Order: sequence, then structure tokens, then C-alpha cells
Amino acid sequence: MNWAYWGKPLPGFGDPKGRLLILGLAPAAHGGNRTGRMFTGDGSAQFLMAALHQFGFANQPTSNSVEDGLQLEDAYMTAIARCAPPKNKPKPNEIANCKRYWTQELRLLGNVRIVLALGRVAFDAYVRFLKEQGIETKNLRFRHAAFYKLPKPHPALCASYHPSRQNTQTGKLTMRMFAKVFREIRGFLVSEASNPT
Repeated sequence: MNWAYWGKPLPGFGDPKGRLLILGLAPAAHGGNRTGRMFTGDGSAQFLMAALHQFGFANQPTSNSVEDGLQLEDAYMTAIARCAPPKNKPKPNEIANCKRYWTQELRLLGNVRIVLALGRVAFDAYVRFLKEQGIETKNLRFRHAAFYKLPKPHPALCASYHPSRQNTQTGKLTMRMFAKVFREIRGFLVSEASNPT
């Protein structure tokens, strides 16, 4: 009750030269919607940031406020919806209205080599975008730790369960499972750097 809320659409955040693009669902009601930064100030943020820090994508393992000194390294995060949706479930028209923002970010982020979609809704939105670009998508299925190499110049696509409290507190997503995803991503980026063609 005593907190001042950002309460506006949320911009993306991170390293504009990053090779990893993290595509989330929407700002959390008392996380990004409150603090004004993606994945900041709630349990999802702490789970994600711990993994990003462990694998060298963040300078610290926590994300509490816009003044906490957090910097992403070689990674950028955005979301398919820009405002906190009721019950954390954006409606199709909200996803459609916000699509121009994250797709424009993707176009501007010229170094992206892999997209990590957090959750089925973000994954499906990205697959629809690929289909619109003329990419064959019938074999792209959501499952945790799924990894798909796509035709150049499109980045590879990786999927993970969303690090929501609902998933992490029930054990649907454990830190070990999340680490597997980031290990795969880091390995892919290392191989891309040594074989850029």
C-alpha cells in the first residue's frame, strides 16, 4: 500500500549488443509493473537473475529496483505484452497490440543469435512471428529445454518454462532445469563465436 507503482507500459532492458534475447510474457503486477523494469522486484526476477548471473549474463544475482546497479551482459530482455494483465494472462488483442514493440526491438538488436522464450504463450507468439517471416514452423513445439536452429539470418530458438512462482514453488521448474537451458545457450553462443558462418 505504501509503494509507488510505475504502472505504465514497460520498455525492454539490457545490453543492446546482446546475443541472447529473453522473451517473457508480461510485467508482473508487483514486479516490473511496480518497479518499472522487466523482471525486477519479485520472485520470478530473483530466479531468473540467479541463473543469468551464474552463466555470465548479469553482473549480480538479484534484481530488486531500478537503482540496484543491475547490468545485463550479452543479453536483453523484453516481453510480448507491455502492461501487467489481469490474472497474469494477456488477452489475444493485448498480445497483438504489443507485438510491434518487441518485434521492432528484435529488428534493432542486430547481434541476437538466440531467443529464449519463457513459457508457452511467449513461445507461441514468437513462432507465429516466424511463420509470418516465411519460416517453416510445423516442427517447432513448446517443451522445456527445446532447442531449434533456424535458417540464417534468424536466431536459434530455445524454450523454457516461465520462472513464475507458480512454476518454481511447485517444482515444475527447478534451478537445475533452468541451468540446463542456460548451459545449452552458453554452449551455442561459444560455438557460434568460433564458427560464425
